[in-house]
Amino acid sequence: MGVKMWRVNTMILMNALFAGVIVVIGAYAQRYRHHSLTRFIFLGATTLFLPIISYIIVVNTSVIVAVDDREGRKKGPPIQLLVGGIWTLYLGISTMGSIKTNMWPFHLEFMLFAIFCAKILLKFYAFVKARQSLAFGRNPRLIFGYMKQLQLQESCRLGEPLVGEDALPPPLLVMGEESMQVERQPHGYVCRDFSGTALTNRINPVTMDKVWQLDGMLDISRRQPQLKDICLSFALFKLLRCRFARYELPNAGSIRTLNFFWSLLLKEGEHARVFRVITDELSFVQDYYYSSLPVSYSKYRLPILSVIISLLSIGYCLVDSSFVIKGLVLNWVPKYKHQMRCDFWCSQNQWITPKQQKPFGFFLFDEVRYIASYICSNWTKVALICHYINHASLQHCHCLQKWFGLLLQRKFDPMKHWNEKIGQSSIVVVHPRTTPLLVLRRFLHLPDLDRSVKIPEEVKAYIIRTLRRYHSNGQQLNNSIESLRRKGVGEMFLRACSSNSISDTILTWHIATCILEVRYPYQHGFRPGLDHKITATHLSRYCTYLMVWSPELLPDDEEGTKSLYETIKEDVKCALAGFTAAVGSLTPEAEYEQVIRFLNAKSNHAVTRNGVMLGRQLVELIEGEDTPWAVLAEFWVDMLLYIAPSDNVRGHLEAIARGGELITLLWALLTHAGIMSRPGDAAATDAGVV
Repeated sequence: MGVKMWRVNTMILMNALFAGVIVVIGAYAQRYRHHSLTRFIFLGATTLFLPIISYIIVVNTSVIVAVDDREGRKKGPPIQLLVGGIWTLYLGISTMGSIKTNMWPFHLEFMLFAIFCAKILLKFYAFVKARQSLAFGRNPRLIFGYMKQLQLQESCRLGEPLVGEDALPPPLLVMGEESMQVERQPHGYVCRDFSGTALTNRINPVTMDKVWQLDGMLDISRRQPQLKDICLSFALFKLLRCRFARYELPNAGSIRTLNFFWSLLLKEGEHARVFRVITDELSFVQDYYYSSLPVSYSKYRLPILSVIISLLSIGYCLVDSSFVIKGLVLNWVPKYKHQMRCDFWCSQNQWITPKQQKPFGFFLFDEVRYIASYICSNWTKVALICHYINHASLQHCHCLQKWFGLLLQRKFDPMKHWNEKIGQSSIVVVHPRTTPLLVLRRFLHLPDLDRSVKIPEEVKAYIIRTLRRYHSNGQQLNNSIESLRRKGVGEMFLRACSSNSISDTILTWHIATCILEVRYPYQHGFRPGLDHKITATHLSRYCTYLMVWSPELLPDDEEGTKSLYETIKEDVKCALAGFTAAVGSLTPEAEYEQVIRFLNAKSNHAVTRNGVMLGRQLVELIEGEDTPWAVLAEFWVDMLLYIAPSDNVRGHLEAIARGGELITLLWALLTHAGIMSRPGDAAATDAGVV
């Protein structure tokens, strides 16, 4: 963020210098006197309007984050924006001098500065309120204390059922924390008169048990069940913030919360829903830490004021444009003598050029985008649902319900949240492509990235199904050895899993997966075991992609992981250098034999040789191709679930800032499932048991 701020400051300084040079030339050069008002309007727009547009764009795009001190990411609006705006306003007014007639130019310029200052002041006000708010800046401490009280309440009701098939979810806080009566204690804020559901039935705090009853109140919730899931994502986002702030919440906050989350995971056919809930949760995380949108919700009317100011900005642009166009058409003549008068070295048809229209249009687009981000964001949807719950009079208005339904269906994603795509990289490339993009990537020595693909539904279903299996058997996550032993092939492949390095194991099994793919390539039409093959190949390439693009999210040393990847990649590339068979010129079996022969003869690294041996064992394992792919699919899902839990909170937060990763989604999912770290880690606890 420091580099970005220096870049913004440099651009502002350059704009100020350019504006100063043009103003001085316009004020003192003798040859620029006695010219039309139209040229003055154009010059004024060039010297004053465009630099201020840059200021306003910076205001719109500057990130304001109000967080707990333990989260360490607090960032307010840059004060130099306000100082720069006031200074430019002073320069503009002092240059114009006294004006007795035709005040429109003065009003137009002053209106621009007023809108600019209003934007900055509103952001300052929103930041101050959000920093002091129990729902924003101080929320992790409140949630931590609230969940502690919820745990204490549950311990007093041990004989009661915690959650059933149709039971309501736990009273996780969604919105309305500001109305709660709290007191500060060493471990966080605690709620006064905490009495379980009695607290949550007060008018303002909205909790998940209230949201889950929307079916009886809101007609659109029956047609759109994802509305409840958005609120669940928001409540889980607040729990995840506690982990970012280093507040330890065992059992995902409470036993009832843990059981409720597992009840979602255990439902058949709900894998897409689970992924959607966690994806929305991470979108809230990305918005909160890397955009200024959330702080505007610290007060109820702030989003409305922000939209009004943006509408005024758009209106100002349209009015100012009409004056410029009218001046060009009517050839206005100035009616006062105390204004800057300049000539422009251009013909009349070139006064307004595409170069000047571009920043003007960009400013309009930025304001429209700003309004759309408010109206269509998930933050607005959660706020509307909670407002609807707290006001019984709205629940009987069918017109309002219809309007709510239309608004809640709108989607707009200016932040580029995770789009369910996963990167794919491969070391064993039998038929390398020579596209211009790949040639450029190799020339610039960029990391490998074959492509990004949407995560298949088969992969989602297999991951959730594996979690259910762990939960039903009461097992810990493991690095795939146990799953191989369950299939009766553990001893055969023990050498391929015996390395203490996760990176060695990933590359060994990736090479074996690629070899099996050469032997059994994809064919058109449905074939038995296709879901296993899709899962194995996609997760194999994804784990390899993580080694080169996000090694900090893996258990091994970051530099060592990258170095091993490059070493094995070069070893395989040199071994296959003499392989020149064209696509389709050989049968899959013949091509497989040639690849095995080249790799055995020319590879030098033990990881490569182990991968080749494992690939041959998989091909020769059992008749047909279904069983090897089933072994690989289970291995890769187990491996991904094993490496996902970690204490590298900052690494996953940075991954969220880049748009998100599948491993980060699984990290958040396992956090809510009570799995905070890998089995065997120093920080591992009983929470590692599923």
